Amino acid sequence: MHKTSEWLLSFKSETGASQLKTRNPFKPCTKISITGGKGGVGKTSIALKMAKELAQAGYRTLLVDCDSNLSNTAIKLGIPLDDKFERLLSAQISFEECLVQHGRLHILPACNGSLEIFENKLKLDEIIGDIITSHEHEYDYVLLDCPAGLSREALTLNAACDYRFVVVTPDKSSITDSYSLIKVLSQRFNVKENHILVNMYTSDKQLFKVISTVRETTRTFLGVESHFLGGINRLEVAPEGFDTFFLSDTRNEAHRNFIKLLYAFTEKVGGAAAGELRQTPETH
Repeated sequence: MHKTSEWLLSFKSETGASQLKTRNPFKPCTKISITGGKGGVGKTSIALKMAKELAQAGYRTLLVDCDSNLSNTAIKLGIPLDDKFERLLSAQISFEECLVQHGRLHILPACNGSLEIFENKLKLDEIIGDIITSHEHEYDYVLLDCPAGLSREALTLNAACDYRFVVVTPDKSSITDSYSLIKVLSQRFNVKENHILVNMYTSDKQLFKVISTVRETTRTFLGVESHFLGGINRLEVAPEGFDTFFLSDTRNEAHRNFIKLLYAFTEKVGGAAAGELRQTPETH
């Protein structure tokens, strides 16, 4: 089984921008935020898994780490920490120079502990939004790994997306914080629909309780629809081994279940490559 740091290198699709398939210019890019009210619910791992599977299915996919000064994406993938994102913000390097590219999968990592970003108090949501607007025509999917919580930057980026995947665990604080996130998005940004992904559930009864609680409370008190995207069982692995297992290409149950929920979503929103999620070798 691959180490997490080797996971990106295991991507066996064609490499190099010149070899990428030309995307359909008449099909708009789909922008999705992977978000949550509480940290530690598995957002980044889910965003990474989703990005890689979409790319392997034929979609040109960009994953943006929106936690601009705490780049967990880079850490999980073993990407060397550098100041490229900081230099991109100051226009010292280009968007392409900042990217980590593997075939159809492009990743825009952030920085870690940059004093320049911290002290300048940049409007990072606006800057990231401008970057996405300038390049979304190059992609089928843009995924935003958004920081948890109710910061202005996270809320603005969530609201700007076509879809929001709110990751919730059965923990009461996760459910409460997710409700708060949905509430502020509704009342401040008029966001009336979200998709709920329940992570780390232990039984069907628990899964049903979480999704019914979120659905009923957001519908009753906020007039917001919380669509059930799917669930991921709690994995019987040590915390330090979660990413190695979940991000693995092996045909384990977690992988198969994730492919099912991702296929159901892509089939719903449409796209020529949607069926390919079922045809990849890992899902047979």
